[in-house]
Amino acid sequence: MDTVLLDFGSGPVTLAMALPALVGAAGLLLLVMLIMHLREARRRAAATEDTGRALEDLMRAQAEMTGRMQTMAEIFGTRTSDLARLVNERLDSHGHRLGEAMRQTTARTEDSLGKLGERLAVIDRAQATITQLSGEVVSLQQILANKQTRGAFGQGRMEAIIADALPMGAYSFQPTLSNGSRPDCMIGLPNGAPGLVVDAKFPLESWQRFHAAEDEGERQKAAAGLRADMNVHVRAIAEKYLIAGETHDLAFLFVPSEAIFADLNEQFEDVVQRAARARVVIVSPALLLLCVQVVQALLRDVRMREQAHLIQAEVQELLADLGRLDDRVQKLRSHFGQAQADIDQVLVSTRKLAKRGTRIETLDFSGEDSA
Repeated sequence: MDTVLLDFGSGPVTLAMALPALVGAAGLLLLVMLIMHLREARRRAAATEDTGRALEDLMRAQAEMTGRMQTMAEIFGTRTSDLARLVNERLDSHGHRLGEAMRQTTARTEDSLGKLGERLAVIDRAQATITQLSGEVVSLQQILANKQTRGAFGQGRMEAIIADALPMGAYSFQPTLSNGSRPDCMIGLPNGAPGLVVDAKFPLESWQRFHAAEDEGERQKAAAGLRADMNVHVRAIAEKYLIAGETHDLAFLFVPSEAIFADLNEQFEDVVQRAARARVVIVSPALLLLCVQVVQALLRDVRMREQAHLIQAEVQELLADLGRLDDRVQKLRSHFGQAQADIDQVLVSTRKLAKRGTRIETLDFSGEDSA
């Protein structure tokens, strides 16, 4: 009990002195702890009550959430069904449209394939025709490669044009002139005029070299060669075929192609002019046909003049027949006039008979009148 616990300035504090204070402090501490425990118990009770209410609110909120979730699930289910139905309808519609489009596309494709097959058939026929034409062109090239055959080809065209347009006897092929030369053709002119000579030879090799030239120097050389050959040929025609009193003072140089004729007049005008001064006219198939038609018209006019007296005699006979027809018409007219007069006399007699019949009808055949 005398144990010193603390030493202050006023004196030491022993256990006996501090015991009542310690007991009071302990009691106070217990009291405080009891109060705190009560407060904690109240706080826990309040918290427990709040927790219960919170749990109730939570349960109520959970119930509401469950209801809302069920409602949303029902709405989602309905919407999903509608969406599935709409998707199915759309898929069916698209499938139908796609099927129709596929059918139309198939029909158009079949139609296009059919037309394509027809066009391919036409192309095949055209290709066969082109192949045939190619063979003919090759044959023509082979013909033109040979000088004699080429000359026969040009002469054949000339003879065909003249034979188609003129009658037999108006022309002659390969005649022999007084100087021993033989032109390709001679056309007889009317009124005893000298015949017109037509030559069907042409230096085609020179023209081909001119068109096959690749540079300007070779082209000029080929042009000079063509001019020289043409001048030689024109001079030969003028010297051999222009005979005074036997042939016409003009001769035709037949060119078997319109393209060659156009090239000569366009690029070799000096050759054409020189040939004209030598009284040699260069003609194409079209110009030769025109000249032959003019000759044909002249021959027809001459034949009409030769038959003019026969035509006049026929006209005189026609006039005589017309006079006889006029006399017969006049006689027929007089006969018709006499017949008309006779008909008038007959009508007079019929009128008289009608009047007599009327008077007879009006007579009274009773007894008094009879007496």
